[in-house]
Amino acid sequence: MLKIGGIEMKNQVVLAPMAGVCNPAFRLIAKEFGTGLVCAEMVSGKAIVHGNKRTREMLFVDEREKPLSLQIFGGDREALVEAAKIVDKETNADIIDINMGCPVPKVTNCDAGARWLLDPNKIYDMVSAVVDAVEKPVTVKMRIGWDNEHIFVVENALAVERAGGQAVSVHGRTREQLYTGTADWSHIKNVKEAVSIPVIGNGDVSSPEDARRMLDETGCDGVMIGRAALGNPWMLYRTIQYLSSGELLPDPGAEEKIRVAILHMDRLIALKNEAVAVKEMRKHLAWYLKGLKGSARIKDVIMEGTKRDQMVQILENFVGQMQNEEHVDVESAVAENAS
Repeated sequence: MLKIGGIEMKNQVVLAPMAGVCNPAFRLIAKEFGTGLVCAEMVSGKAIVHGNKRTREMLFVDEREKPLSLQIFGGDREALVEAAKIVDKETNADIIDINMGCPVPKVTNCDAGARWLLDPNKIYDMVSAVVDAVEKPVTVKMRIGWDNEHIFVVENALAVERAGGQAVSVHGRTREQLYTGTADWSHIKNVKEAVSIPVIGNGDVSSPEDARRMLDETGCDGVMIGRAALGNPWMLYRTIQYLSSGELLPDPGAEEKIRVAILHMDRLIALKNEAVAVKEMRKHLAWYLKGLKGSARIKDVIMEGTKRDQMVQILENFVGQMQNEEHVDVESAVAENAS
């Protein structure tokens, strides 16, 4: 099993720390679907230190989510260390993760996120400073490099290990790729062969079979799932089952998908006010509906929704229509066979 410092996970499946997605409402669902480790969305170190109210709210951890990794980012060593101390002493997160993979300009322009990938020495200095200041295990999430001409992933991972980092997650894309192209898992394999700390592989794990293949091809200790879990926590559960037993469970039906989507929305409303939560939930509902027959006809309606009960009515009516259509299809098939 995956073990980071003294924290032991019950399986090898990790939910990626996706910005704007991995709040307690979604993380708790991922945990209930069996995920070994859930990661919170990244939080600005400077905002933590400045005591920003919204940022402090992002540090909330429900006991039911544990073990949980809370991710911080920043380019200023002093601020990052102070932020790590706050996470260490004032939250019940189990692991402090440092972001070295975010490719968006507003982060890299602040000398944070993927910008670190260009300098292993800076990585060592920053990680060692954080490790020395906290008691919780410190990990790093990184990409393989800045671009194809600057891939220092092995040197960077070795710097993390030397600095006292307890694990490293490696996304098999460069900063330049963003989320396009394909992830190069060979670099994950190279990191695993170079370091003795746990390595978590990330990138292009879109099915349980992909997760098995990543483990087999790279030898990594854990598999991080991100975009494939959007509106689809069953991907997490199905991957856990497949890795443990080889059994490939079926995808959920429409009724099950909508039931969990409504649960997700209600938890989001409990965290935030209804207006904010319902607006934020629109993108999630589009993900939950993905692949369901006839869902295109209600997506536009959902994007205009502002009330919880209104959303529930739309979703329940959609499921009812689907079931009626399926019933008619079955009756037609029976009638055809009889004739």
